This record gives sequence, C-alpha cells and structure tokens, in this order.
Amino acid sequence: MRIADLARERLAHLPTPFTFLPTFSSALEGPDIWIKRDDLTGLAGGGNKARKLEFITGDARRKGADTLLTAGGLQSNHARMTAAAAAALGMDAVLFLSGEDPGYRQGNLLLDELLGAEAVYLGDGEDYEAPMEEWVERLRGEGRSPYLIPVGGSVPLGCAGYALAGLELVQQAIAAGVTLDHVVVSSGSGGTAAGLLLALAHLSPCTVLHAVLVSRSAEEVRQRILELAEQAAVLLEWPCEHLGCHLEVHDDFIGPGYAIATPEGVRAGLTLARTEGILVDTTYTGKGLSGLVGLIGRGRIGPGETVVFLHTGGVPAIFNESHQGTFDSVWRK
Repeated sequence: MRIADLARERLAHLPTPFTFLPTFSSALEGPDIWIKRDDLTGLAGGGNKARKLEFITGDARRKGADTLLTAGGLQSNHARMTAAAAAALGMDAVLFLSGEDPGYRQGNLLLDELLGAEAVYLGDGEDYEAPMEEWVERLRGEGRSPYLIPVGGSVPLGCAGYALAGLELVQQAIAAGVTLDHVVVSSGSGGTAAGLLLALAHLSPCTVLHAVLVSRSAEEVRQRILELAEQAAVLLEWPCEHLGCHLEVHDDFIGPGYAIATPEGVRAGLTLARTEGILVDTTYTGKGLSGLVGLIGRGRIGPGETVVFLHTGGVPAIFNESHQGTFDSVWRK
C-alpha cells in the first residue's frame, strides 16, 4: 500500500521549516546545527503528533468513529493534539491522564479543557487500558462509535506520518545543499523515531538517527522503534533492511524520571531561546536538546559534521513548568 492510498485528514501545516541555527551552532562550538520545526505544524499549538493524527483520524473517520479516546501524562502533548483533532473533525474526545486532578488548569491541561475534551484522571500507578476499555464498552452501549488511539499515536499508521516527514526532511536538505550526518529527536513511545528511521534508512542511508529518550531503557525503546518501523514498512510496502545500523538510542539524558525536568534540559532550552528565539519545554523536547548538546560534548557529533534537531513541539507545557518553578534553580544563576 502506498502512502497516497491511506485515508488521511489534513490537520497539519506542511511542510514545516528547515533552517540553520548559526548562533546556537556558534555557542556550542561544534557542528553545523539545523532545525526541523515540527513545533509549527499548527493544530492547537503544534507538535509532532499532528502528522501522526492525520493518518490515525483518517482511519477513524473511515470507520465511522464519533469519539476519540487516548491516554497520556497530565501535560501530554499527544492528548492535547488529539483533543484538537477531534474538535476540528466534529468528534468528541476523552483523555485518560495519569495522576490526580491538580485542581488548576495550566499548560496542556488548560488547552484540553478549552478544546472541549473530557478528562479522566487515573491516579498514580493506575494502568489506563482497563478504564479505557470500560469507556469503550459504555459508549458502544449508548450507540456511539469510539476509536482508541494508543499512547503517543505510536502505531504503524502514525509512523506513516513520520515516514513522510523523513521524506520531506531529505528533500529540504537536498534543496539546501546539506548533508544529513545526524538527526536528533526526542523519543517517548517510539513512533516518531520509527517513521523517521524508515525514511532515512531508505532515502539517506549515511544518516544516523539519534533517539534521545524521555523514559524507559534504551534496550526496551530500541526494540520498540525497530518493531514499529518494520510494521510501518509492511503497511507502506517500503524496504526495511538493516534498520538497526542507522539507529542510536540514548537513555542517559532522562534524569530522575519521566516528566521531571533536568538541569541539562533547562540549560539547553535556555541556550536555544537566548540564541535563536526558539522555545522548547524542559521535560520532552528539552531533554532531546540536552542529548544533542551532550553528544556534541562527547565528540559523537563532531566539528565539520551536520546535525538536524527535529523539534517535536511541547511549548504549551512551559506554562505549567513556570508554575512549578522548574526554571528557578537554573535561569537565575
């Protein structure tokens, strides 16, 4: 099946910009650093999930769905963008969020409410699958047509969105006369990295994709990325040989845990903001950016090479981070 044959809802503003970061590159005294601005996809604040949701909601519409259900953390970008997609397509959205209701609405939680989504708070440690299945059965009993979207939209259909993004990136690099030595991306559930890996291995085989993790072990996520890429390759009828040769997975920038900021992530985000005027959150994209900085510091990405940072969005979460005092220990020094 070709990508053009897949059902698709046009939700994202594409192509996203591909630009050089001269001042940031100079500040790091390393390689030439470019950025792929998938924070500018639109859809209620932008981010990488818009590309995935184009194909996932295309399938949902094809199946007659009227309600989208998905899960994530309290400040989930995927949940916020699923709510936005549902609103744009005339559907309802139910979001299953880990943790307790904080009692206030900031960042993505505020946007979820503005978009009309219903939030179900799961408490600490509760698995989302059983509550979601209960809601699905209840909605079906009411004559509704629910559609379940896994965490992060990391399914082969979602990966198709990032296979296209990889194609878009390669085309932009060729037009700019840029050699893609390295691409760095934050990774949680693995779908974005899987789609990119599939495209880069096929179209730019000398490029190394670095997935900088925000949770879980490198071994676990590496396997997940490769499985998703292979499943997407079957769906799209693309070659998928030797995918592992093009992938490096890094779990040493996570810090204390998922959704907990690190000093390195905060510093990296502040450096980008103060050299290029580009914002990142600290707990997802910021950790990916700290990975880029760290890989340059270790010499894994060297002078004379070219690296692309794929900005996956997440800026709305900054406004919750400021409420929590995330930046205080770093930016006031």
